[in-house]
Amino acid sequence: MKTGKITVMALAIALAMVLSFVESQIPAFVAVPGVKVGLANIAVVFVLYKLGWKEAVVISLVRVFMVSLLFGSIMSLFYSVAGAVLSLAGMILLKKSGLFSHVAVSVAGGVLHNVGQIAMACVILETNVIKYYLPFLVFSGVVAGIVVGLVAAVMIKRVNIKL
Repeated sequence: MKTGKITVMALAIALAMVLSFVESQIPAFVAVPGVKVGLANIAVVFVLYKLGWKEAVVISLVRVFMVSLLFGSIMSLFYSVAGAVLSLAGMILLKKSGLFSHVAVSVAGGVLHNVGQIAMACVILETNVIKYYLPFLVFSGVVAGIVVGLVAAVMIKRVNIKL
């Protein structure tokens, strides 16, 4: 791997970590617990489009592990990995199709992240009652995906990377 690519990936991980920290300082939305924008995914979407899917997987998983280690717990790691893996799979497939905008890919990622976390909660809690929370999280995933996708689209357009 070239030094330039490693540098861009390191910067993307640093950006994701900073955005995760900033988001952790924002008080939770009391009406719908667990709802977050997922600002760190700006870096993942950016890398997906600028460097490729393999690099996006690395950025996402490194971020998940580091954030869980620094700001979370072993339980948050399980939820985050489930969300990240499903989100990445969906975003990679939609991006590869060439049929969807940056924002649409990001929206799919936001929704699938929440679906992955609900699925993991059903497994960990050994109940499927939590699935009734899914409509709220799907809606929040759409809103968060739009925000993340719009910011990532601006970055993708304006940041020129020469490797």
